[in-house]
Amino acid sequence: EMQLVESGGGLVQAGGSLRLSCAASGFTFDGYHIGWFRQAPGKEREGISQISSKSGSTYYLDSVKGRFTISHDNAKNTFYLQMNNLKPEDTAVYYCAADFTARRSVSLSANEYDLWGQGTQVTVSS
Repeated sequence: EMQLVESGGGLVQAGGSLRLSCAASGFTFDGYHIGWFRQAPGKEREGISQISSKSGSTYYLDSVKGRFTISHDNAKNTFYLQMNNLKPEDTAVYYCAADFTARRSVSLSANEYDLWGQGTQVTVSS
């Protein structure tokens, strides 16, 4: 069974850091994209970062660029989102997801992703 499981969320003060993990099982990182998304209460799910297995390239939404870093540990088949200088507006449920078709080189559109984790809550206090 293919599965993504997030962990690492929590409560942090503004300016602090968290590292989210996304453990993949049932498949290996080959030929597709992994994306990180977030959804705040009352808002639509927002794609914030992507890593491509084909090229190794990464992509970030402007609002997190320079603060967040996406990475992958091949040995553990786990993806990470390092989040630094967190702001209250970063408060949301964070999800990782897999786009197995990877039709586009860059995609942060939720409807292009096929497999989702359960989400982990990140709360940033001011």
